[in-house]
Amino acid sequence: MSKTIAVVAHCKKTLGGGLGELRRVLDDAGFPEPLWYEVAKSKQAPKCAKNALKKGADIIFVWGGDGTVRLCIDALAGTDAVVAILPAGTANLLATNLSIPTDMATAVEIGLHGQRTALDTGTVNGEHFAVMAGAGLDALMIKDADTGLKDRFGRAAYLWTGARNLASSPVKAKVDVDGRRFHRGEITCVLAGNVSDVFSGVEVFDGSRPDDGLLEFGVVTAKSMGEWIRTISTVVLGRSENSPFVNTMRGSRMKVTFDKPTRYELDGDARKPTKKLRIKIRPKSITVCVPVPESPGEDQKA
Repeated sequence: MSKTIAVVAHCKKTLGGGLGELRRVLDDAGFPEPLWYEVAKSKQAPKCAKNALKKGADIIFVWGGDGTVRLCIDALAGTDAVVAILPAGTANLLATNLSIPTDMATAVEIGLHGQRTALDTGTVNGEHFAVMAGAGLDALMIKDADTGLKDRFGRAAYLWTGARNLASSPVKAKVDVDGRRFHRGEITCVLAGNVSDVFSGVEVFDGSRPDDGLLEFGVVTAKSMGEWIRTISTVVLGRSENSPFVNTMRGSRMKVTFDKPTRYELDGDARKPTKKLRIKIRPKSITVCVPVPESPGEDQKA
């Protein structure tokens, strides 16, 4: 029985030889006429993904960055859809965490013949995310770093944008995790992570997995420039648990109440300021194609 393949592509994103190459790769693999949807804006992608599922797509290839992928996952979570990621954006954190490369042929191969894995997602105020959500300084510095600084300066971009927004970010908040008070007082930002690498090479939540039925929650309390530099330096080195200004724990839900409207983001998509966040885990809510794990000793046989 032949598979029905669909492609939902953000046409302004690039990967390899572009969408023309993708058509050739799929044709060579035996799929000359996939269901094909091109969108100019990521917000148009969810409707296409739903349409592809209604038309019986066995695999839905999503071409774009974390924003496009997140919107498609938000539309397809809780269904029997199978998503294959083609990391064509400037930020591809979910693909990176899942070891999906930017090599076109390999990414397509993973979609067609890789392992299908049910992954957790999180929701923040009802919207799904696959990588992370956060509020406060997190939302501000991601917004600024995505203007091109991170492409030029890598991890250092977060130090710069964080420092620039530090004065405007502290806010008082009550934070509950799984019904228990986790923090009360002034904070710089709150984070919820579904994977370990949430800042383009910076592992904030060491050991976090997108299939363990839990989210990683964090509260950052650094307020002065010195405290912020110590915090971000510790996190960049992969030792966030050693910072006196970072508190983390695992759980299934987080409720945050701010004393004033605070900007938040999910998978890099900015949202309007709010005074309340409700973040929950949605275990095994989306199926994604990932590389087949190597058998023990396989590399020695090669």
